[in-house]
Amino acid sequence: MMIELLQSFIWERLAGKIDRLPHALLLHGPLGVGKLALAERFAQYLLCEKRSANPQPCGRCEGCRWFVGGNHPDLRLVEPEAMARRVANEEMDEEGGEGKKDRKPSVQIRIEQTRALAAFVNLGSHRGAHRIAIVHPAEDMNSSTANSLLKMLEEPPQGAVFLLVSHRPGLLLPTIRSRCVPVPVSVPDPGAAANWIAAQGVQHPERWLAFAGGAPRRALEYAKGESGEAIEKVLRSLAAGDRLALANTRGREDLEPLAEVLQKMALDRAFAALAGRTKYGGAVVPGDGRAWLAYARALGEDRLLTRHPLNPRLFATQLVAGMPKD
Repeated sequence: MMIELLQSFIWERLAGKIDRLPHALLLHGPLGVGKLALAERFAQYLLCEKRSANPQPCGRCEGCRWFVGGNHPDLRLVEPEAMARRVANEEMDEEGGEGKKDRKPSVQIRIEQTRALAAFVNLGSHRGAHRIAIVHPAEDMNSSTANSLLKMLEEPPQGAVFLLVSHRPGLLLPTIRSRCVPVPVSVPDPGAAANWIAAQGVQHPERWLAFAGGAPRRALEYAKGESGEAIEKVLRSLAAGDRLALANTRGREDLEPLAEVLQKMALDRAFAALAGRTKYGGAVVPGDGRAWLAYARALGEDRLLTRHPLNPRLFATQLVAGMPKD
């Protein structure tokens, strides 16, 4: 199942804009609901050279083939180097020093990337259609980089289309938000999302979907990612009430899954006590909601330290020891 079928309402809204296409769209919503996949699919649709009444890219034309191959000349994906899937040729820094292979990949979108983007959008289209820039996550920019992007949004070249993807749009400059048409992307229907996850070969899709807070792509990452087995182990220990097993964590790689599972369990206990429902698939168990909420907040701070503990086992013991008794 393609992501536009999972988010059919949003896809119809995007496809309906093609005749009166704004120069910038801001797709925003929770992490893992398919915003980037929607932006990429919409970019392919815009670049498709044989569009029909059916609002889908044909998948057969030159434009679609280049897009699928990751080398369409009229498309740029701008991401932090640390997460980029398509890495451009080695860039030189502002002082003309060595390129990025000799430094740590940036976790932010660099100003050199937006300057290169400005050169791209001001060129003519190679295929006679749009020039499309996908910026993801749009909030991962410092002030200089954001202002560089803002200049392009204020005076967009003819034929340029900007697709901004954001998990936390509140972190964007208000002036950037004001120059984009917002497209909110919410959590999809749970049944459709579970079917989509199951179609990817995942067992127990409903459980993973609940653990991901309803975000299907996030659930798929949990189920098939490196942390999936560690999460399963923690969930089994929690279900058995075995706090000793929870604290018996020896490796740093298991600490982050432990802290995440404990925090989501704590939030579910707080939600159950204060609202009578849960968010992450936990049972509705009565208890001291304020105590569990305080524990969840403490775990939010502890999660920042899980990758650099002095003693992983001692740190895990501390995480478990703070758990309320009820």
